[in-house]
Amino acid sequence: MRLIIRDGEDSASLYVANYIVERIKYFAPTPENPFVLGLPTGSSPLGVYRILVDRYKTGEISFENVVTFNMDEYIGIPRDHPQSYHTFMWQSFFSHVNIHPRNVHILDGNAPNLEAECIRYEAQIKAAGGIDLFLAGIGEDGHIAFNEPGSSLASRTRVKTLAYDTVLANSRFFDNDVSQVPKMALTVGVQTVLEAREVVVVVLGARKAPALQHCIEEGVSHMWTLSSLQLHPHPLIVCDEDATLELKVKTVKYFKSIERVALTQGFEQILPTTLRTSTSTALKKPPLPPPTIITLPNGDTSTPPESASESEDSPAIFAPQPVKSRLLRASSPAAEYPLRVSRSASPELDLIPDRMAERIIGGEALRGRLTPTPGTSRTGV
Repeated sequence: MRLIIRDGEDSASLYVANYIVERIKYFAPTPENPFVLGLPTGSSPLGVYRILVDRYKTGEISFENVVTFNMDEYIGIPRDHPQSYHTFMWQSFFSHVNIHPRNVHILDGNAPNLEAECIRYEAQIKAAGGIDLFLAGIGEDGHIAFNEPGSSLASRTRVKTLAYDTVLANSRFFDNDVSQVPKMALTVGVQTVLEAREVVVVVLGARKAPALQHCIEEGVSHMWTLSSLQLHPHPLIVCDEDATLELKVKTVKYFKSIERVALTQGFEQILPTTLRTSTSTALKKPPLPPPTIITLPNGDTSTPPESASESEDSPAIFAPQPVKSRLLRASSPAAEYPLRVSRSASPELDLIPDRMAERIIGGEALRGRLTPTPGTSRTGV
């Protein structure tokens, strides 16, 4: 994990915006191979969006071949509501750059079937080739997207009930009227974020300091879902000085020293060339090893299916493996959100009484020593 510390909000936002611009320019997206960008809402990314718009207007960057997926959306308010995330994104960013509306993806909080909407969204991300860079902010309680404290680290896009602290914090966008704030939302899951090839988080202000401290200095916890970034191979957190108030002094000095040394060596956040890119000439399809020839007892030879399964149709750029802890084995979205599938057990899978003695060879001799049921006499002992 890299932590970049800047003096204030403006310099932190500038660093993140410049970083996104450089990543898109290096990728050199095309209509056939667009750059896939995950985006947040809220107050934290506003400075980043303003700078990206300025970069576009000066001709430094184009979003024509960029596909976006937003993190979340409220349930139950119209898309054209002043505080819907559809409205937020178009007013703050999309309407000011040359992104194609067909390339913008935002969850539909008014879908007739919300679970089906979540499955559809995950399928769209997969069809786009996965998210190349996920920009994120955090809540005061350390949540990423709307993955509130207690969310599963293996979670996928789903319906989520918002914590009261989140509702209270968001009431500032609803004339400070808590009753006006939606209490539920659709959100990408923690696992959805972790499977992005890169995650960049902007953390601003003293109110976010406890969350940053838990993420940086403590272990992975579902009570602070931002801490899940410790499981990602390429996380970058950019914060201002106020957000470091809860960090230990030696922690702040450590990360600042790392950046100083990196700059002297001309090294920034350089991603491995094995990550998805459209410009690297190093990403060639690796030569196939020679097939293994097996000689059978009758003298015939055969090639095992493993080597025969390789074909010229394999892609030259390989999709990355899901970025997650090996301890997390999340089910597929279709299995996680069944629509009309009964959850009852099959009648063929009746439970069978089991005793440890019956598993042991020669366990018959132990059966007389089993604890009898209450009220029976211990015979044969």
